[in-house]
Amino acid sequence: MEPTPMLDRTQQPPFQLPDRLTIPETLHSTLPNGIRFWTIDAGTQPLCRLSLVFGAGTRYQPAPFTASAALNLMSEGTARYSAAQIAERFDFYGIYYDTSIDRDYAIVTVSCLNRFLPQTLELLSEILFEPQFPEHELEIYAAKRKQQLTIEREKPSYQARELFSRALFGSEHPYGRSSATEAYDELNTSLLRGFYETHYRAGNLFAVASGRIAPEIRSEMERFLSRFQTGRPVVDPGVPPTEPTDLIRERREGALQSSIRLGRTLFPKEHPDFNGMQVVATILGGYFGSRLVKNLREEKGYTYGIYSAMVNLQHTGYFAVATDVTAAATDEAVAEILREVERLRTEEVPAAELEMVRNIIVGEMMRILDGPFGVADVTIENVQCGMTNEAVSMFFDEVRSITPERVRELARQWLDPAAFSTVIVGA
Repeated sequence: MEPTPMLDRTQQPPFQLPDRLTIPETLHSTLPNGIRFWTIDAGTQPLCRLSLVFGAGTRYQPAPFTASAALNLMSEGTARYSAAQIAERFDFYGIYYDTSIDRDYAIVTVSCLNRFLPQTLELLSEILFEPQFPEHELEIYAAKRKQQLTIEREKPSYQARELFSRALFGSEHPYGRSSATEAYDELNTSLLRGFYETHYRAGNLFAVASGRIAPEIRSEMERFLSRFQTGRPVVDPGVPPTEPTDLIRERREGALQSSIRLGRTLFPKEHPDFNGMQVVATILGGYFGSRLVKNLREEKGYTYGIYSAMVNLQHTGYFAVATDVTAAATDEAVAEILREVERLRTEEVPAAELEMVRNIIVGEMMRILDGPFGVADVTIENVQCGMTNEAVSMFFDEVRSITPERVRELARQWLDPAAFSTVIVGA
């Protein structure tokens, strides 16, 4: 038997982008009650995850903080279990339970060992079908969140984020609205139950399962999902036109730093230019060695970090730059950001830089898709946008084929500084 040749560790192995990006097969079905159900059978461990995605984001709420309160308090007491008992059973079976909410969607996720799926679904049934919204738990929740929000709004970065949404969309727009902390005092059990009964129904839900999903695991999940009542379909009210503001500046006496947010509304993920604009945003500020990082961090020393990104919402999307800078450099930092934007609009990106960005984006895609839970997250985002996972291949193809001319064309078309909204909180 010939010996295995030794690796020459003084030589870097060759790097090559894959010709195509493949992801595990996703099985899709529609249950009799109308729930759309996707499953990804992949992974090596006997684990499974189930994510339930409801059209129950904050833009649907009848009063401030109702949507998040209803989502969070469903697990704080049910017909059979108290909040403490639910938490104890989660710990005993090693169940991971998580919730998240944004303007459009509320998501409930559980993951567990496959052998504990019956116990997990039994607890999840209690939470989703028999929530009680106990008055004393609501009082504790409201007081705690009210205090947290008061503290958060003292931070320039948090205030800048809220004001940036207002600047992009308008103070009364569902994507731009923020509420006073005192609105927590108006929450009540009746309000939460009404929101729950309207939005946590089969017609307002899709589900994605991932992990080792054998046929019997899928069948067990389908039986659970079939328990959701159809109810009256929730009508998406849509969103009104935006009312952007050019500049919002909130000065704070003695501020040592300024939080800066800059950008504009554009379009959602299904727009034909969204993928290309993701490449543009990455070049500008989407990785640690980006143009904005080199300029404002490495050369000028204004900040520890700065980034730019495309953000997707159900009915729109936006481009944003965000950073915290030393107070004395506030105006200079804004000027340098705009200078880097103008470079993208007027100069072609060097081929070597674009190739490096390609490698970074593809590498990040491969990292995200390395495992069934990551594939599930991508699937959820695509379904939210009315797309299939073919969108992953389309993005990959565009990243591989985009040219310096195309980058400049997109930047020139969509990154006109005259259309930007700027928010500064601090100096």
